[in-house]
Amino acid sequence: MMEIRDDETAVRGRGGLADDVCRRIADEIVLGQLAPGSRLDEISLATRFNVSRTPIREALKQLAIMGLVETRRNRGSVVAALTIDQLNHMFEAIGELEAACARHAALRMSADDRARMLEYHAEGRAAMQAADVNRYEAANLELHAVIIRGCYNPVLIDMATSLRDRVSSFRRTQFRNLERMGESFEEHSVIVEAILAHDVITTYREMRSHLLSARSATTRVAPAWANPADSSSS
Repeated sequence: MMEIRDDETAVRGRGGLADDVCRRIADEIVLGQLAPGSRLDEISLATRFNVSRTPIREALKQLAIMGLVETRRNRGSVVAALTIDQLNHMFEAIGELEAACARHAALRMSADDRARMLEYHAEGRAAMQAADVNRYEAANLELHAVIIRGCYNPVLIDMATSLRDRVSSFRRTQFRNLERMGESFEEHSVIVEAILAHDVITTYREMRSHLLSARSATTRVAPAWANPADSSSS
């Protein structure tokens, strides 16, 4: 029988548990293992993940903010019917936003910012060489975050971070293909070098291209998200 945590323990451990459950459900949605319209029952999910209902509720709230889950009257939470066009539009938008952040970061990042960027890039190299997907994903998130914050424009930072969270599951699953880790690292290398050289044109172009490449890479592990033209030509 599943052990139910008391309120105090649930509150203390809720964040980590909720984040873990959120990632696992999000991955299943992205990979097509949970179809649009599928009901996400709190009790069943709590039993399945061996947690109380508290982190399940928190995870479902996170998934709703990400646009992967909808809350419907009399049906509770269900998998959202996200379309390929919507996904394309989100990646197009985040590509432009992160490219704009990177362009400003190339001129505005402090010496400490640049040092952290190099640290995360080095961590990404080590993770890639070890074929450690989780480690690479963590380094990837931190590298992008330090570049976004390095633009020192709070409006851009807020917009880019919010949209980045919405596509985070799609960006994460691309690394299930180990070849993509190597490609991503090489793309990062070009971006990092451009930022260090204060080359705003190359920085903008390569960051935008990097995000569009991430969109294409999702189809390698989740073919259901391929564009019709891509599917017909493969």
